[in-house]
Amino acid sequence: MTGQERGARAAWRHNGLTIVFGLLLLLFVAGQAVWGLAGYNESARTAGLQQISLVTYVTSSQFAVDLVENWQSEYLQFVLYILLTVWLVQRGSSESKQPGQEGRETEEKQLLGRFARPDSPRWAQLGGWRRSVYSHSLVLVMGTVFVLSWLAQAVTGRVADNEERMRELLDPVGFGEYLISPDFWSRTLQNWQSEMLAIGSMAVFAIYLRERGSPESKPVGMPHHVTTSDE
Repeated sequence: MTGQERGARAAWRHNGLTIVFGLLLLLFVAGQAVWGLAGYNESARTAGLQQISLVTYVTSSQFAVDLVENWQSEYLQFVLYILLTVWLVQRGSSESKQPGQEGRETEEKQLLGRFARPDSPRWAQLGGWRRSVYSHSLVLVMGTVFVLSWLAQAVTGRVADNEERMRELLDPVGFGEYLISPDFWSRTLQNWQSEMLAIGSMAVFAIYLRERGSPESKPVGMPHHVTTSDE
C-alpha cells in the first residue's frame, strides 16, 4: 500500500462523518436545484412566461432564499440547544447533562488554565479575553452564521417577493417593509417551529429509545431514568 493510499484511508477513518455529510449536502442541494427548476418552469408555462435554464435558476433569488432559509433555522436550532443545555436538563436523556450539573462547570472540569492538559488548545491554557472568547467560540461562530444566513434570507426573499409583485403589476416593497411582511415571517417561522420540534423530540425519544453503537444514544441496556452512561 502506497503512502497516498494510507493517507486516504486515514482521512476516511478519522473524518468519515464529515465527508459523508458533506457529500450528502451536495447531493441534496443538487436535487433541490433540479426539482426546484422543474417546479419553477412548470409555473412559468402555466402563466405563459419564459422558462429558464438550470444555471439561471441556481443563481436566482428564488433558489437562494429557499436555500438560506433552511440554513438559518438549522443554526438557530444548534445555538439554542448549546446554550439551553448549559442550564437546563432532561432527566434520562442522553442529550442532557445529569440533574445537579447545570451551569458553566469548574475550571478543573473544563480543563482551563492550570488544569489544562499539555495538548489542550492554546487559548484554553491562557487567561483573560482569549480564554473567554474561546470558552464561547462555538456559539459565537454558529450565532454569526445564523445571523448572516438570516440576513441573506431577508435580502434574497425581498428580491424574490418583488419579482412576484412585478409580475402581478404591484409596486415593489422596501427592505424594512419586507422584514415585517407575512412572506418573510411565514418563511422564517415555519422553519423555526420544525427545528424546535426535531430537537425537542430527540431529547425525549433518547430517554426511552436506543440505537446500538451511536454516541447519540445511551447503551441499549441502560435504564430509562439514567441521564448519562457515567451516572
